[in-house]
Amino acid sequence: MKKVIIFLVIVLIIVATVAYMYLNYKATYNEAQVKNAQYESYNGKELYGTDLATLINKAVDDNAKNKIDKNDKGLYVDNGKNSIRIDIKFTDDNSVHSMEEIYNSGTDTFMQYYNQIRFKCMKIEHHTKTGRVSYMYFEQIPSQN
Repeated sequence: MKKVIIFLVIVLIIVATVAYMYLNYKATYNEAQVKNAQYESYNGKELYGTDLATLINKAVDDNAKNKIDKNDKGLYVDNGKNSIRIDIKFTDDNSVHSMEEIYNSGTDTFMQYYNQIRFKCMKIEHHTKTGRVSYMYFEQIPSQN
């Protein structure tokens, strides 16, 4: 009788462990899907500078919440899991700036100068380990005068 009880307890522990691991995986997967949907909705689409500034603020906030490290230049480091980077190419002077540069200069200033300028998301990359969005690349759309 004792052996049957021990066997049932062991089976119950194994089932509980597998169920916990599965539920944890599903919760992580669902969270990643929600985050990805927020970022991937911009893929291939045009948006104004105000929307891009909002996206930059969101990405910086997500990196801060996820405690992503910065390198010696103050740029977020890819952790292979849940970090995100955004680069923006400006056709005015043919330069590429990181989201950290724009954020540190002030998104209000960015919005002041680029609120009616359109940008297009040209590329999105994902972390191979988690499938979460890791990088976004935007280009300024030249204004047609």
